[in-house]
Amino acid sequence: MSVLFSPLKLRNITFRNRIFVSPMCQYSSHDGFPTDWHLVHLGSRAVGGASLVMVEATAVAPWGRISPADSGLWSEAHGEAFSSLASFVKSQGAVPGIQLAHAGRKASTRVPWRGTGQATEAEGGWRPVAPSPIPFDEGEVAPKELTAEDIASLVERFSDAARFARLGGFEVVEIHMAHGYLLHQFLSPLSNKRTDAYGGSLENRMRIPLSVAKAVREAWPAHLPLFVRISATDWVEGGWDLGQAVELCRRLKALGVDLVDCSSGGAVPHAKVPVGPGYQVPFAEAIRKEAGIATGVVGLITDPAQAEEIVARGLADAVLLARQLLRDPYWPLHAAQALGVKPDYWPPQYARAKPA
Repeated sequence: MSVLFSPLKLRNITFRNRIFVSPMCQYSSHDGFPTDWHLVHLGSRAVGGASLVMVEATAVAPWGRISPADSGLWSEAHGEAFSSLASFVKSQGAVPGIQLAHAGRKASTRVPWRGTGQATEAEGGWRPVAPSPIPFDEGEVAPKELTAEDIASLVERFSDAARFARLGGFEVVEIHMAHGYLLHQFLSPLSNKRTDAYGGSLENRMRIPLSVAKAVREAWPAHLPLFVRISATDWVEGGWDLGQAVELCRRLKALGVDLVDCSSGGAVPHAKVPVGPGYQVPFAEAIRKEAGIATGVVGLITDPAQAEEIVARGLADAVLLARQLLRDPYWPLHAAQALGVKPDYWPPQYARAKPA
């Protein structure tokens, strides 16, 4: 029996297997609203057999988008605009999910295929905000430091976005606390130089991320799972590290978070990351064991046997695939064949192509 293709239940949601679509920015939204591209892109991964299909980092405020072309969830209209997408994903037997995010000092960048760096005002850009007025990279405009009032409003923004996500029919929300975006900026001493109640000690640096998690959990239906994506380390001495991440995850579990999606890096531009197949698996394993919470792992997971080993050995409860699912939307069905599994969710429209 394959563990990778066994179901996973979190709260009242049962995922048909342990293969999740990692949130991946598509830079194809208009004023935060999804387009036909999102329906086809995400719908094809649901048809392809993944059990959770997660919408990209979706901003809780217009100025929280990574780029002017990123998706948003700052109004009821935005939530309702996702409803057909979520409905289609669910009709294919997958669970529709969405990642709630704020890019902080890494906001207002150009769409990748149009250049690098910060977008100008003429390109639809704006001045980013952050815990401290420190730009992400040399030559960038320093972000505006958030006030205590701004921070209180931020918590409300995440809470509201969770309600809008439910209007859209989503069954999982994930809070983005990774990759150097705003909540990670509060966590990391590399980007948080505040001297008030939100900076300095670990307790202070965790204050806003934990407040956001608490507010989202209260706004999100009790029968539906809540995920959090973290960077388990900054890969820089003196930065955020695994020990601090474990403590954060213990606190997240106590607030009702159901799964921690384990990634790493992103806080600073020149960290030396030892990238390789499964390089983030040890983080998921440590957090699962030491914080006692379910984990997912992402990062260069490409081979069915590799994915099977991760979950079969209890190193993580699920795998999240990104680039591999861009290359092959039907990777879960192909993985099932490679592992000798015959799932019952092969699309009937494609039955004539089903392997014997």
